[in-house]
Amino acid sequence: MKVLAIGAHPDDLEIFAFGSLSAWAAMGAELVLAIATDGARGGTPPGPALKARRAAETTAALAALGVPRFLDFPDGGLRADAALEGALQTLLDEVQPDLLLTHAPNDYHADHRALSAAATQAAGFKVPVLWMDTLNGTGFVPTHWVDVSAHWAAKEAAIRAHASQEPERFVHMANRQAAFRAGECNGLPEARAEAFRFEPRFPFADIRALLPPAPPLRPIGRRDVQS
Repeated sequence: MKVLAIGAHPDDLEIFAFGSLSAWAAMGAELVLAIATDGARGGTPPGPALKARRAAETTAALAALGVPRFLDFPDGGLRADAALEGALQTLLDEVQPDLLLTHAPNDYHADHRALSAAATQAAGFKVPVLWMDTLNGTGFVPTHWVDVSAHWAAKEAAIRAHASQEPERFVHMANRQAAFRAGECNGLPEARAEAFRFEPRFPFADIRALLPPAPPLRPIGRRDVQS
């Protein structure tokens, strides 16, 4: 099985899906990781030096999963246009993935939304598209959950590899969000889960066989129910 994961910026895959990508890798899946923009505006001062620094950070952060590909579109200026769609179609034709993972169409950043639209269009009838959770889960209704508890320490380390981004704020956010997503599945307080959304469309209707395990089912006892 082959998963193509595309994030808009350096650090997006780490924040939104590193645990699940690690779970896929543990299952023996082949991962292809791509970053759409150069990250050159995501810090101070913006420019070529920041671009190089962020490329090095994400290469180090994702090293355990693979070597990321950089599509090198301008940070902050991503558009769902023919150039982006063409680049994604070329990548899809080369990789031939079984699943495409990318941002949700209603995420907070315009680059995320543009990438989502272009990726969905490029995927066409070739491959099912799975959307990552939004920042803090705002406006996101999951359809699938992945148990990432065993990979959480590695995810925190991957986020912290992005020293240029004040990473502790994202570590705290990711912890809060993943604990909530695990709680949706009645997970224990220490459990962590990442959430995703899949909208069936012809010819793709059911992708459960392509996903890592969900959080284990845990029946509700009397102590779990407030009277």
